[in-house]
Amino acid sequence: MKKEEANHYKFSSISDAHKYFGLPKPKHPLISLIRGSHHDAYSIDGHHSHVLAFYKIAFKSKLDGSLRYGQGHYDFDEGGLLFASPNQIIGHNNQKGFTTEEMCGCTLLIHPDFLLNYPIAKKIKQYGFFSYAVNETLHLSESEKETILGIFRMIEEELNSRIDDFSHDVVIAQIELLFNYANRFYKRQFITRQAVSNNLLQKLEDYLNDYFSQDTGLHQGLPSVQHLAEHVNLTPSYLSDMLRSLIGSNAQQYIHNKLIEKAKETLSTTSLTVSEVAYQLGFEHSQSFSKLFKSKTNLSPLEFRRSFN
Repeated sequence: MKKEEANHYKFSSISDAHKYFGLPKPKHPLISLIRGSHHDAYSIDGHHSHVLAFYKIAFKSKLDGSLRYGQGHYDFDEGGLLFASPNQIIGHNNQKGFTTEEMCGCTLLIHPDFLLNYPIAKKIKQYGFFSYAVNETLHLSESEKETILGIFRMIEEELNSRIDDFSHDVVIAQIELLFNYANRFYKRQFITRQAVSNNLLQKLEDYLNDYFSQDTGLHQGLPSVQHLAEHVNLTPSYLSDMLRSLIGSNAQQYIHNKLIEKAKETLSTTSLTVSEVAYQLGFEHSQSFSKLFKSKTNLSPLEFRRSFN
Protein backbone atom coordinates (compact mmCIF):
# COMPACT_ATOMS: atom_id res chain seq x y z
CA MET A 1 0.00 0.00 0.00
CA LYS A 2 1.30 3.47 -0.79
CA LYS A 3 0.11 7.06 -0.68
CA GLU A 4 -0.45 8.83 -4.02
CA GLU A 5 -0.47 12.55 -4.73
CA ALA A 6 -0.92 13.51 -1.07
CA ASN A 7 -4.60 12.56 -0.85
CA HIS A 8 -4.99 9.28 -2.76
CA TYR A 9 -4.14 5.98 -1.11
CA LYS A 10 -3.15 3.19 -3.47
CA PHE A 11 -3.96 -0.36 -2.36
CA SER A 12 -2.09 -2.76 -4.60
CA SER A 13 -3.40 -5.89 -2.91
CA ILE A 14 -6.32 -7.06 -0.80
CA SER A 15 -3.87 -7.86 1.99
CA ASP A 16 -2.75 -4.22 1.96
CA ALA A 17 -6.32 -3.06 2.47
CA HIS A 18 -6.94 -5.53 5.29
CA LYS A 19 -3.75 -4.44 7.05
CA TYR A 20 -4.46 -0.73 6.65
CA PHE A 21 -7.98 -1.01 8.04
CA GLY A 22 -6.98 -3.27 10.92
CA LEU A 23 -8.76 -6.36 9.61
CA PRO A 24 -7.58 -9.96 9.99
CA LYS A 25 -5.53 -11.31 7.09
CA PRO A 26 -7.73 -12.50 4.22
CA LYS A 27 -8.29 -16.27 3.92
CA HIS A 28 -7.34 -15.96 0.23
CA PRO A 29 -4.90 -13.31 -1.09
CA LEU A 30 -7.02 -12.60 -4.20
CA ILE A 31 -10.56 -12.49 -2.79
CA SER A 32 -12.16 -11.37 0.44
CA LEU A 33 -15.64 -10.87 1.82
CA ILE A 34 -15.87 -8.34 4.65
CA ARG A 35 -18.90 -8.43 6.92
CA GLY A 36 -20.63 -5.38 8.38
CA SER A 37 -19.20 -6.17 11.80
CA HIS A 38 -15.96 -4.65 10.49
CA HIS A 39 -17.53 -1.56 9.01
CA ASP A 40 -15.85 0.83 11.47
CA ALA A 41 -12.47 -0.47 10.39
CA TYR A 42 -13.31 -0.69 6.72
CA SER A 43 -13.83 3.00 6.16
CA ILE A 44 -11.51 5.56 4.67
CA ASP A 45 -10.44 8.76 6.39
CA GLY A 46 -13.11 11.25 5.37
CA HIS A 47 -10.43 13.63 4.07
CA HIS A 48 -8.83 11.15 1.68
CA SER A 49 -9.76 9.15 -1.36
CA HIS A 50 -8.25 5.88 -2.43
CA VAL A 51 -7.49 3.75 -5.47
CA LEU A 52 -7.94 -0.02 -5.43
CA ALA A 53 -6.15 -2.51 -7.65
CA PHE A 54 -9.14 -4.82 -7.41
CA TYR A 55 -12.91 -4.94 -7.88
CA LYS A 56 -15.19 -3.84 -5.05
CA ILE A 57 -18.84 -4.87 -4.73
CA ALA A 58 -20.54 -3.47 -1.65
CA PHE A 59 -24.00 -3.96 -0.21
CA LYS A 60 -25.16 -1.08 1.94
CA SER A 61 -28.13 -1.80 4.16
CA LYS A 62 -29.06 1.87 4.63
CA LEU A 63 -28.72 4.52 1.96
CA ASP A 64 -28.22 7.63 4.07
CA GLY A 65 -28.99 10.73 2.06
CA SER A 66 -31.42 9.91 -0.72
CA LEU A 67 -30.15 12.78 -2.89
CA ARG A 68 -26.57 11.53 -2.86
CA TYR A 69 -27.65 8.04 -3.81
CA GLY A 70 -30.05 9.18 -6.47
CA GLN A 71 -32.98 7.71 -4.58
CA GLY A 72 -36.55 8.84 -5.18
CA HIS A 73 -40.07 7.79 -4.26
CA TYR A 74 -40.01 5.33 -7.17
CA ASP A 75 -37.10 3.34 -5.66
CA PHE A 76 -37.06 0.49 -3.15
CA ASP A 77 -35.57 1.22 0.26
CA GLU A 78 -34.10 -2.11 1.33
CA GLY A 79 -30.48 -1.20 0.73
CA GLY A 80 -28.28 -0.74 -2.29
CA LEU A 81 -25.50 -2.37 -4.25
CA LEU A 82 -22.48 -0.39 -5.47
CA PHE A 83 -19.66 -1.44 -7.79
CA ALA A 84 -16.13 -0.14 -8.39
CA SER A 85 -13.48 -1.43 -10.77
CA PRO A 86 -9.67 -1.37 -10.43
CA ASN A 87 -7.91 2.00 -10.70
CA GLN A 88 -11.02 4.08 -10.07
CA ILE A 89 -10.52 6.92 -7.59
CA ILE A 90 -13.04 6.41 -4.83
CA GLY A 91 -13.63 8.13 -1.55
CA HIS A 92 -14.12 11.62 -0.17
CA ASN A 93 -13.65 13.53 -3.42
CA ASN A 94 -15.53 10.97 -5.45
CA GLN A 95 -19.04 9.61 -5.11
CA LYS A 96 -17.93 5.99 -4.72
CA GLY A 97 -16.61 6.19 -1.16
CA PHE A 98 -18.15 5.38 2.20
CA THR A 99 -17.91 7.22 5.48
CA THR A 100 -17.75 5.33 8.76
CA GLU A 101 -21.45 5.96 9.35
CA GLU A 102 -22.44 4.77 5.91
CA MET A 103 -20.35 1.61 5.56
CA CYS A 104 -22.37 -1.42 6.58
CA GLY A 105 -23.67 -4.66 5.13
CA CYS A 106 -20.86 -6.51 3.40
CA THR A 107 -18.16 -5.88 0.83
CA LEU A 108 -16.65 -8.30 -1.68
CA LEU A 109 -13.13 -7.57 -2.93
CA ILE A 110 -11.88 -9.46 -6.00
CA HIS A 111 -8.42 -9.10 -7.50
CA PRO A 112 -8.41 -9.41 -11.33
CA ASP A 113 -5.88 -12.25 -11.06
CA PHE A 114 -8.51 -14.38 -9.32
CA LEU A 115 -10.52 -14.33 -12.55
CA LEU A 116 -7.68 -15.26 -14.90
CA ASN A 117 -8.24 -18.28 -17.18
CA TYR A 118 -12.00 -17.98 -16.72
CA PRO A 119 -14.40 -16.41 -19.29
CA ILE A 120 -15.57 -13.95 -16.65
CA ALA A 121 -12.15 -12.22 -16.77
CA LYS A 122 -13.18 -10.81 -20.15
CA LYS A 123 -16.92 -10.67 -19.56
CA ILE A 124 -16.61 -8.54 -16.42
CA LYS A 125 -15.54 -5.59 -18.57
CA GLN A 126 -18.93 -5.75 -20.31
CA TYR A 127 -20.90 -5.06 -17.12
CA GLY A 128 -21.66 -1.34 -17.29
CA PHE A 129 -22.49 -1.04 -13.59
CA PHE A 130 -18.79 -1.07 -12.68
CA SER A 131 -18.62 2.39 -14.26
CA TYR A 132 -21.76 3.78 -12.62
CA ALA A 133 -21.59 6.62 -10.11
CA VAL A 134 -22.94 6.29 -6.59
CA ASN A 135 -26.09 8.25 -7.55
CA GLU A 136 -26.77 5.38 -9.96
CA THR A 137 -26.82 2.84 -7.15
CA LEU A 138 -28.89 -0.31 -7.56
CA HIS A 139 -31.81 0.05 -5.13
CA LEU A 140 -32.95 -3.40 -4.01
CA SER A 141 -36.38 -4.71 -3.10
CA GLU A 142 -36.73 -7.02 -0.10
CA SER A 143 -36.63 -10.17 -2.24
CA GLU A 144 -33.73 -8.83 -4.32
CA LYS A 145 -31.81 -8.02 -1.15
CA GLU A 146 -32.28 -11.57 0.13
CA THR A 147 -31.05 -12.96 -3.19
CA ILE A 148 -27.89 -10.82 -3.11
CA LEU A 149 -27.17 -11.52 0.55
CA GLY A 150 -27.74 -15.22 -0.10
CA ILE A 151 -25.02 -15.20 -2.76
CA PHE A 152 -22.68 -13.32 -0.43
CA ARG A 153 -23.31 -15.99 2.23
CA MET A 154 -22.50 -18.77 -0.25
CA ILE A 155 -19.23 -17.09 -1.21
CA GLU A 156 -18.35 -16.52 2.43
CA GLU A 157 -19.06 -20.14 3.32
CA GLU A 158 -16.96 -21.40 0.44
CA LEU A 159 -14.03 -19.15 1.35
CA ASN A 160 -14.17 -19.98 5.06
CA SER A 161 -14.94 -23.69 5.12
CA ARG A 162 -12.99 -25.36 2.34
CA ILE A 163 -10.14 -24.82 -0.10
CA ASP A 164 -9.87 -27.71 -2.53
CA ASP A 165 -9.68 -28.51 -6.24
CA PHE A 166 -13.25 -27.30 -6.73
CA SER A 167 -13.36 -24.20 -4.53
CA HIS A 168 -12.04 -21.78 -7.16
CA ASP A 169 -14.54 -22.97 -9.78
CA VAL A 170 -17.38 -22.77 -7.25
CA VAL A 171 -16.56 -19.21 -6.18
CA ILE A 172 -16.20 -18.09 -9.80
CA ALA A 173 -19.66 -19.52 -10.51
CA GLN A 174 -21.07 -17.68 -7.50
CA ILE A 175 -19.49 -14.39 -8.63
CA GLU A 176 -21.00 -14.85 -12.09
CA LEU A 177 -24.36 -15.50 -10.44
CA LEU A 178 -24.01 -12.28 -8.44
CA PHE A 179 -23.25 -10.26 -11.57
CA ASN A 180 -26.11 -11.83 -13.53
CA TYR A 181 -28.59 -10.99 -10.79
CA ALA A 182 -27.20 -7.45 -10.54
CA ASN A 183 -27.66 -7.07 -14.29
CA ARG A 184 -31.21 -8.39 -14.02
CA PHE A 185 -32.10 -6.11 -11.12
CA TYR A 186 -30.69 -3.06 -12.91
CA LYS A 187 -32.92 -3.87 -15.87
CA ARG A 188 -35.83 -3.94 -13.43
CA GLN A 189 -34.73 -0.57 -12.02
CA PHE A 190 -34.79 0.98 -15.51
CA ILE A 191 -38.40 -0.23 -15.82
CA THR A 192 -39.55 1.02 -12.41
CA ARG A 193 -37.88 4.36 -13.14
CA GLN A 194 -39.50 4.61 -16.55
CA ALA A 195 -41.27 7.91 -15.87
CA VAL A 196 -37.97 9.50 -14.82
CA SER A 197 -36.17 7.85 -17.75
CA ASN A 198 -38.74 9.20 -20.20
CA ASN A 199 -38.09 12.72 -18.89
CA LEU A 200 -34.38 12.18 -19.42
CA LEU A 201 -35.05 10.88 -22.91
CA GLN A 202 -36.97 14.07 -23.71
CA LYS A 203 -34.03 16.15 -22.47
CA LEU A 204 -31.72 14.19 -24.76
CA GLU A 205 -34.07 14.69 -27.70
CA ASP A 206 -34.21 18.44 -27.08
CA TYR A 207 -30.45 18.68 -26.64
CA LEU A 208 -29.66 16.91 -29.92
CA ASN A 209 -32.40 18.74 -31.81
CA ASP A 210 -30.90 22.05 -30.69
CA TYR A 211 -27.38 20.82 -31.39
CA PHE A 212 -28.15 20.01 -35.01
CA SER A 213 -30.62 22.84 -35.65
CA GLN A 214 -28.18 25.48 -34.44
CA ASP A 215 -25.29 24.04 -36.49
CA THR A 216 -23.28 23.46 -33.32
CA GLY A 217 -21.43 20.70 -35.13
CA LEU A 218 -19.67 23.28 -37.32
CA HIS A 219 -17.87 24.64 -34.25
CA GLN A 220 -17.76 21.71 -31.81
CA GLY A 221 -17.76 18.64 -34.00
CA LEU A 222 -19.95 15.59 -33.50
CA PRO A 223 -21.85 15.31 -30.20
CA SER A 224 -20.16 12.77 -27.91
CA VAL A 225 -21.61 10.25 -25.49
CA GLN A 226 -19.65 11.96 -22.70
CA HIS A 227 -21.25 15.37 -23.40
CA LEU A 228 -24.67 13.80 -23.72
CA ALA A 229 -24.26 12.03 -20.37
CA GLU A 230 -23.03 15.19 -18.67
CA HIS A 231 -26.08 17.06 -19.94
CA VAL A 232 -28.38 14.76 -17.91
CA ASN A 233 -25.93 14.18 -15.02
CA LEU A 234 -25.36 10.49 -15.71
CA THR A 235 -22.29 8.41 -16.39
CA PRO A 236 -21.86 7.29 -20.02
CA SER A 237 -22.27 3.64 -19.01
CA TYR A 238 -25.52 4.21 -17.13
CA LEU A 239 -26.88 6.37 -19.94
CA SER A 240 -26.12 3.70 -22.54
CA ASP A 241 -27.69 0.93 -20.45
CA MET A 242 -30.76 3.06 -19.72
CA LEU A 243 -31.24 3.85 -23.42
CA ARG A 244 -30.72 0.22 -24.38
CA SER A 245 -33.49 -0.71 -21.95
CA LEU A 246 -35.83 2.05 -23.18
CA ILE A 247 -35.30 2.07 -26.94
CA GLY A 248 -32.97 -0.84 -27.71
CA SER A 249 -29.99 1.37 -28.66
CA ASN A 250 -26.96 2.45 -26.68
CA ALA A 251 -25.94 6.12 -26.42
CA GLN A 252 -23.63 6.07 -29.44
CA GLN A 253 -26.27 4.40 -31.61
CA TYR A 254 -28.84 6.90 -30.34
CA ILE A 255 -26.62 9.82 -31.41
CA HIS A 256 -26.04 8.22 -34.82
CA ASN A 257 -29.77 7.67 -35.34
CA LYS A 258 -30.56 11.31 -34.53
CA LEU A 259 -27.72 12.40 -36.77
CA ILE A 260 -29.04 10.36 -39.70
CA GLU A 261 -32.52 11.81 -39.17
CA LYS A 262 -31.10 15.32 -39.43
CA ALA A 263 -28.99 14.34 -42.44
CA LYS A 264 -32.06 12.99 -44.27
CA GLU A 265 -33.95 16.18 -43.53
CA THR A 266 -31.11 18.37 -44.81
CA LEU A 267 -30.49 16.28 -47.93
CA SER A 268 -34.18 16.33 -48.85
CA THR A 269 -34.93 20.00 -48.16
CA THR A 270 -31.75 21.87 -49.16
CA SER A 271 -29.33 22.00 -52.06
CA LEU A 272 -26.24 21.69 -49.84
CA THR A 273 -23.59 19.35 -51.18
CA VAL A 274 -22.85 16.12 -49.31
CA SER A 275 -19.63 17.63 -47.99
CA GLU A 276 -21.46 20.71 -46.73
CA VAL A 277 -24.04 18.54 -44.98
CA ALA A 278 -21.26 16.48 -43.40
CA TYR A 279 -19.40 19.52 -42.07
CA GLN A 280 -22.61 21.12 -40.80
CA LEU A 281 -23.34 18.00 -38.76
CA GLY A 282 -19.85 17.97 -37.26
CA PHE A 283 -17.87 15.51 -39.38
CA GLU A 284 -14.26 16.37 -40.15
CA HIS A 285 -14.30 14.24 -43.29
CA SER A 286 -17.27 13.84 -45.61
CA GLN A 287 -16.19 10.25 -46.36
CA SER A 288 -16.88 9.32 -42.73
CA PHE A 289 -20.36 10.80 -43.01
CA SER A 290 -21.08 8.95 -46.26
CA LYS A 291 -19.89 5.66 -44.77
CA LEU A 292 -22.09 6.04 -41.68
CA PHE A 293 -25.09 7.15 -43.74
CA LYS A 294 -24.83 4.12 -46.02
CA SER A 295 -24.41 1.73 -43.08
CA LYS A 296 -27.66 3.06 -41.60
CA THR A 297 -29.77 3.43 -44.75
CA ASN A 298 -28.17 1.11 -47.34
CA LEU A 299 -27.95 4.18 -49.59
CA SER A 300 -25.25 6.75 -50.15
CA PRO A 301 -26.28 10.37 -49.41
CA LEU A 302 -26.53 11.08 -53.15
CA GLU A 303 -28.57 7.94 -53.77
CA PHE A 304 -30.91 8.94 -50.95
CA ARG A 305 -31.34 12.42 -52.41
CA ARG A 306 -32.10 11.02 -55.87
CA SER A 307 -34.55 8.42 -54.54
CA PHE A 308 -36.30 11.04 -52.43
CA ASN A 309 -36.67 13.42 -55.34
